[in-house]
Amino acid sequence: MTDAAIEPFDAVDLIRAKRDRRELTTDEISWLVDAYTRGYVADEQMSAMTMAIFLNGMGRREIRDMTMAMIASGERMDFSGLGKPTSDKHSTGGVGDKITLPLMPLVATFGVAVPQLSGRGLGHTGGTLDKLESIPGWRADLTNDEMFAQLRDVGGVICAAGAGLAPADKKLYALRDITGTVEAIPLIASSIMSKKIAEGTGALVLDVKFGSGAFLQDIERSRELARTMVELGEDAGVATSALITNMNVPLGLTIGNANEVRESVEVLAGGGPADVRELTVELAREMLALAGRDGDGDDVEAALDDGRAMDTWRRSIVAQGGDPDAPLPVSREQHVVTADRDGVLVAQEALPFGIAAWRLGAGRARKEDPVHHAAGIDLHAKPGDAVRAGQPLFTLHADEPARFERALAAVEGAWRIGDEGDPIDDGGPLIADRIGR
Repeated sequence: MTDAAIEPFDAVDLIRAKRDRRELTTDEISWLVDAYTRGYVADEQMSAMTMAIFLNGMGRREIRDMTMAMIASGERMDFSGLGKPTSDKHSTGGVGDKITLPLMPLVATFGVAVPQLSGRGLGHTGGTLDKLESIPGWRADLTNDEMFAQLRDVGGVICAAGAGLAPADKKLYALRDITGTVEAIPLIASSIMSKKIAEGTGALVLDVKFGSGAFLQDIERSRELARTMVELGEDAGVATSALITNMNVPLGLTIGNANEVRESVEVLAGGGPADVRELTVELAREMLALAGRDGDGDDVEAALDDGRAMDTWRRSIVAQGGDPDAPLPVSREQHVVTADRDGVLVAQEALPFGIAAWRLGAGRARKEDPVHHAAGIDLHAKPGDAVRAGQPLFTLHADEPARFERALAAVEGAWRIGDEGDPIDDGGPLIADRIGR
């Protein structure tokens, strides 16, 4: 009988080191991530470590080592055989954020491959895959061969990430979710960037949100996260930049799943709400510039207006088994909220509207919960718009009328009608800052 392999480090020693604000070495971090992934380091030990990181932070080198160790826990994808540049976008999530849907086909139209590996929603932030599954027949799960074929033939793909990509992150994320350490910037940054670097994209644009409906509400914390992720990308050889964007007000006029698909199609048809179009265009220009296609940026709006991006969208939906012409789900019940006076809509806070859409059935409280694709909210006015008494402000959609009461409770006090000339509480410009090359 042989002795079990002797481990080079002890988890308790590393927890104490980080508790006492000592930097962990590259070898210590590599061992910790590997040992946790294979089950040698227990959940309660990693919980203590994540709290120590939350309280005491990590240096740039430590965060890079953490990210690289998480990448090393699984497979790395390689798109060099495509014969064209690759560029991707990651958003930290928000209320009404459907930008991936029009953005992928728009960028792909210019000969830049877009491997958009996306996720599902949890809580008040919607998931891109949940939205697209509103389309009859569309499927999120593709094999690597199917994904490569679609990138070659269509130019872009939105699909679920395979289980082999950064499995350490999947395990660690689930632990952070139940230990109050989700907001630790070193852990957020290494989680996002380990998946994106392992995905193999050559360029990456980050949409880092701040405000009421954002993951990090404070703009300075969002800037810190953006800087950390841009540094990680650059250190790994991925051309990376970030836009800091405003999530104090819902993005666009829809919050949900099927209704967000409808709005995305409007943008691809050259219309749609001004803020959704603006952010789609700016992110597309950034993605093209990082992929070495600066000259194409001037043509981005034309590609929305003349149908080129719509053609790519339709081909991508068909390639994944969907019917781009099929009717989208419609809710069985609606509840309209109207203005109680003439005036100007001066406030519309994102987070309560996101929570309300979630309570209507558009999101999930647990990963295994089903999503109701027709549930959600349509907004009929945005801050700055003049309204008249009795005019619809927003419509709630649900399959069960019993859901309306809790949704209405969520948005109580979250919107306000004032007088002409009153200050508009919208948090300022849509794009507040840019970080990176």
